[in-house]
Amino acid sequence: MSGSLHGRVAVITGSSRGLGREFALRLADEGAAVVVSGKSETDSERLPGTIHSVAEEIIARGGRAVPVRADVRQEADVERLVDRTVTEFGRLDILVNNAGALWWERVIDTPPKRVTLMYEVNLRASYLSTYYALPHMIAGGWGHIVMNSPPITSEPTPGYAMYHCTKMGMTRLALGVAAEHRADNVAANSLWPATPIDSAATRNWPAEKMGRPEQWRTPRIMCDALMEILHSEPATCTGRQFIDEGLLAERGWTPEQLEGYWSAGKRPDDPKWIDERAYATP
Repeated sequence: MSGSLHGRVAVITGSSRGLGREFALRLADEGAAVVVSGKSETDSERLPGTIHSVAEEIIARGGRAVPVRADVRQEADVERLVDRTVTEFGRLDILVNNAGALWWERVIDTPPKRVTLMYEVNLRASYLSTYYALPHMIAGGWGHIVMNSPPITSEPTPGYAMYHCTKMGMTRLALGVAAEHRADNVAANSLWPATPIDSAATRNWPAEKMGRPEQWRTPRIMCDALMEILHSEPATCTGRQFIDEGLLAERGWTPEQLEGYWSAGKRPDDPKWIDERAYATP
């Protein structure tokens, strides 16, 4: 890694728990001020964690954080999220579009209301956050936008069709922003895991959909991959469709290091690769 995030300000959508929380903690550990965003202000046994608890974790570790409640489906909430960030910290350098909605079923088993939810939380919300964040990044002459979305493929994804319509749309958005703003030193990339990542989301889905815990990797692999992006000068790392392990291998991670990310501490005999390795790393 080639730099530090001290002095940078990051917004992470959907960061009250799961991978978003891990991103928030890691960014804070790297020196960034973090805006913890999401709808959750109360938790439950099934869904532990709130925007307040994550912000408190960061502050307890010596970092800077503020919780901002935002329903990313609501444009006014997203605009207020960005405005609060700039008011609180004076700038906005990093946007991680992590909030997501999923429904993994065949098209015939996907009700229209589920499609609307996925479109609003995945694609439209990423556009709104990007739209309101971009002017501040351009003004600062430095910015990274990262979509939690997969590489674009022409391979069929049976059982995931409508989900991937919205998620691959996020990747298309990143590619467009990258081309439009390279000269502004504002980057946009997508980042996606090769395997399911151990989190509340994976644990709350049945094994036939998500696999078993020993088939997953820890969130650390996605955090390390995200840091490789964010420690790059934006104009030099933009318009890419990254898969976590591919990016780390490109940056010098060894097979032995990659082995250490498995939840069980070693690669299982039957690892669960997302979409059966349909994605080719660019």
